[in-house]
Amino acid sequence: MEFTKIEIKDRIGYITLNRPDKRNALSYEFVAELKQAFGELKTNDDAKVIVLRAEGKAFCAGADLAYIQGLQNNTYEENLEDSNHLKELFYEIYTYPKVVIAQVQGHALAGGCGLATVCDFSFTVPEAKFGYTEVKIGFIPAIVKVFLLRKIGEGKAKELLLSGQLYTAEQAQNFGLVNAVIPAEELVSHVEKFAQQLITQNSGQSMAFTKQMIAEVQEKSLEEGLQYAAEQNAKARASEDCKKGIAAFLNKETPVW
Repeated sequence: MEFTKIEIKDRIGYITLNRPDKRNALSYEFVAELKQAFGELKTNDDAKVIVLRAEGKAFCAGADLAYIQGLQNNTYEENLEDSNHLKELFYEIYTYPKVVIAQVQGHALAGGCGLATVCDFSFTVPEAKFGYTEVKIGFIPAIVKVFLLRKIGEGKAKELLLSGQLYTAEQAQNFGLVNAVIPAEELVSHVEKFAQQLITQNSGQSMAFTKQMIAEVQEKSLEEGLQYAAEQNAKARASEDCKKGIAAFLNKETPVW
């Protein structure tokens, strides 16, 4: 792949944005490679947790504007196909059966901010800036909005999306976009340590089911959500991981995940 690198180390699957000369701006080909990378690691049992990271000074500057400009003479149907391409990447990450951690070493803007936002956890450096700047160039933050509303709520989402302003890493944490701000020299080790905690202390099956339920329960009414939760609870009791974990606890042993 030209713009994306894949590596597996110590049960962590690393997907690296590798277009630093363009600040990792997203083109059709780049998005296709990212979808391919996530697809390859989905069924690879050697990777229990995924880390999304980037080469260069920026994490991701969003859509490649030269590419977008080239699409402006396309038909609506052609532009819809291109939009669905990005939608599928974001949906893939949001519903991915493994935990995805964003390691944000630089600015995450527009669609790049959305890419970090849609991950399950995001850790960043103090120097990074965050923002959805689409309204400043006559564009709209259409796809990322769907996930952002779920993540931080309408009030905060409106401030971010309608202002188009850039925010510091600390402000992004206050918004709920990132989980923690880590000194640059400690970011890699912090993410690795956090990933290893998930890998060694938690059942991968349980994390996958929990993530799936978080995505699905929000679409249901209170009664439907509770019924769905009860059904999943009952199914989980019969799972191999649950049997293994409870047996280990009762025997005062540590389960090996």
